[in-house]
Amino acid sequence: MSVRAAFDTARDEGRAALVGYLPAGFPDVPGAIDALTAMVDAGCDVIEIGLPYTDPVMDGPTIQAAAQIALDGGVRTADVLRTVEAVAATGVPTVIMTYWNPVERYGVERFATDLANAGGAGLITPDLTPDFAPEWIEAADARDLDKIFLVAPSSTDERIAYTTAASRGFVYATAVMGVTGARTTTSDLAGPLVSRTRAAVEQQGTGLPVGVGLGVSNGAQAAEVAAYADGVIVGSAFVRCLLDHADDRATGLKALRELTEDLARGVRRA
Repeated sequence: MSVRAAFDTARDEGRAALVGYLPAGFPDVPGAIDALTAMVDAGCDVIEIGLPYTDPVMDGPTIQAAAQIALDGGVRTADVLRTVEAVAATGVPTVIMTYWNPVERYGVERFATDLANAGGAGLITPDLTPDFAPEWIEAADARDLDKIFLVAPSSTDERIAYTTAASRGFVYATAVMGVTGARTTTSDLAGPLVSRTRAAVEQQGTGLPVGVGLGVSNGAQAAEVAAYADGVIVGSAFVRCLLDHADDRATGLKALRELTEDLARGVRRA
């Protein structure tokens, strides 16, 4: 199933899609695969796998801590692709979220080929905008990979239109100004950003879904965001489950499943 098909299925069911994130290699490569497949079993519609990076300028402390554990454990791009292959085998669309430097160092054509061969659906590129992405766009289009770019509350209407036109799969609306991280309240910037993004999509006639990431940490917040977004993106809350139970992996997986089930109920009751 493609990312777009997963969003369309959720829309047909009258709900938002639940998009779950964890870094590859955290707490180690097999542990990440176990955690991500548990999230699939418990209700995630799309999976984002983070590629750990040494300079994660847009990540908050929770995801930074997890990425550092993965890097200290020696995770490499090949391990990230192996994780993609294992998760994509479940049938749930699986994308990589990565800063651009690791892709450039690996080789854009090579990365796109290896990602497609692993069954990956595409890339989320938080620090790469469409106007600086011709090489990636060409490589992705040649392999039918999704190009998921970001819009923010600071984006002009012209920039939103440009970004949505270049995106495929969904467009990522990052509705908090600042680094990532779970929050106790949702942002009042999210609704207006989604409205502006939807207006651009409607004008283009593509029906491109809008996924929102803003620090959702429980089902009630997921329901709030699902009331106006096509997808609810959760990352730090999942990572925190495993960090909080670092000494007991089985308990961490149980907490992860329970959180996923709560979030899945949230997107369904919006």
